[in-house]
Amino acid sequence: MDIRFTDGPEDMVTWIASTPGVMQRASHALVVGDGTWLIDPVDAPEARRRLAAMPPVAGVIQLLDRHGRDCTPLSREFGVPLIRTPSAATPGIPFGVIVVRSTRRWTESALWWPTHRALVVAEAMGTATYYLASPGDVIGPHPCLRIAPPHTLMGYPAEHVLTGHGDPVHRLDAGALVDAAIATARRRTPRWALALLVGSVRRAARGAR
Repeated sequence: MDIRFTDGPEDMVTWIASTPGVMQRASHALVVGDGTWLIDPVDAPEARRRLAAMPPVAGVIQLLDRHGRDCTPLSREFGVPLIRTPSAATPGIPFGVIVVRSTRRWTESALWWPTHRALVVAEAMGTATYYLASPGDVIGPHPCLRIAPPHTLMGYPAEHVLTGHGDPVHRLDAGALVDAAIATARRRTPRWALALLVGSVRRAARGAR
């Protein structure tokens, strides 16, 4: 498994784990006061070394019902609570909670960190290539949510958007990019499908060389 860290504020550490044949997975460590909160973490020696230089782990949050990753073993090892798909009524979380989707097949929450203007989304939005409708896009909705995009994530003045798949977005208009991606998701679905097809053809061509 290959681990790389992304650039960003010191109190928002993101590492991306990629394995051949497996989707890239982004994990986050957020420093709040004298504690560090792990969001959808993937365990790795490189991440452990980075965490050793940060405040003690205060809790682990699993934002998506099917994003188990290493949340359970890490919460047990550090002796901290594991909070799965929290709601606004869940106690003990130093973030605002947004219910993105709550169905039998898909339950997902997102976090809003107002003091840092940071939005943390597990699956509904992403920056990985297969989320994007065109090469110029920065962020987009999950392919399965293009017809019914996650409107609950609109309207946040985010300057940082941390996703579960792909690099985080650290820029002043990050929230506006989320709003635009959601507002145009349905009508841009044909463009997204074409971009996905072109990308698949190009990857197949490179593999055949």
